[in-house]
Amino acid sequence: MGELYQVLFHNGNGFSKVHCEPINQKESNGDQKEDSWFEEELDADLKWSFALNRVLHRGTSEYQDIALLDTKRFGKVLVIDGKMQSAEVDEFIYHEYLIHPALLCHPNPKTMFIMGGGEGSAAREAFKHKSLDKVVMCDIDQEVVDFCRKHLTANHEAFRNIKLNLVINDAKAELEERDEKFDIIVGDLADPVEGGPCYKLYTKSFYENILKPKLSDNGIFVTQAGPAGVFTHKEASDQPLCIEAAKLDKKIAERIEGELLYLNGASFVSSTILNKTVTKTLKNETHVYTEDNARFIHGQGVAYRI
Repeated sequence: MGELYQVLFHNGNGFSKVHCEPINQKESNGDQKEDSWFEEELDADLKWSFALNRVLHRGTSEYQDIALLDTKRFGKVLVIDGKMQSAEVDEFIYHEYLIHPALLCHPNPKTMFIMGGGEGSAAREAFKHKSLDKVVMCDIDQEVVDFCRKHLTANHEAFRNIKLNLVINDAKAELEERDEKFDIIVGDLADPVEGGPCYKLYTKSFYENILKPKLSDNGIFVTQAGPAGVFTHKEASDQPLCIEAAKLDKKIAERIEGELLYLNGASFVSSTILNKTVTKTLKNETHVYTEDNARFIHGQGVAYRI
């Protein structure tokens, strides 16, 4: 029988038990084969699993449950509160799309404030822009930051960059306390898990009363927040953004040091074109996310050996 790794069992209300039945497998020579897997519950009737080489680190900070897994297919995977945050093999796709479009659409970005971003990948991408003079990365969890700085080797240079101002604080409180304004504000946050530290950073009152006043003229805010569409972007912005492929390619060539692995002008424009079902759903959406009627993400993860 296999051993159950109790890495993460978080469902927003503390720890919950997940039962995994070990499956005995045999190699062709008759020897017992042991496989390790990480399993994440996406919904009540939907899970996905990833084969593991090993569990590199696990722990619980003041705010979150943390694990770093070495997966067979996706390399190192960061898991917080039972949900996969990023994977070594393909995290550049998410972070290039999170960081570069806003910087490229701004006429001359000099300063950036990153809410969250403790793994360092958002800052890594930001430092590819020659115009930036200062990046403030504000994460609430010192243990997550220290953990990522130690284990995520791809981001070592970002953590050492002299333009980085690393702050350990609640991003909401930090923005309230600061007098300065920023050209770009980024929300590189975990999902709004009930009881977690992030859900207030997705609310209407936070955007209107705290975040927007901290944007400079022509300032841009971008966040990880689920699906969104070009048909409603003017409702949240004071002015539309440039999304012409040729202009974006020209800016990438002029402003960025090094090469982007995924994003170019054409791929950015194509990402703003939504299918019929998503477009209709967004058009009919009426829920406004506030502290009183927040929609939480529920889920749980477990790593086990079979």
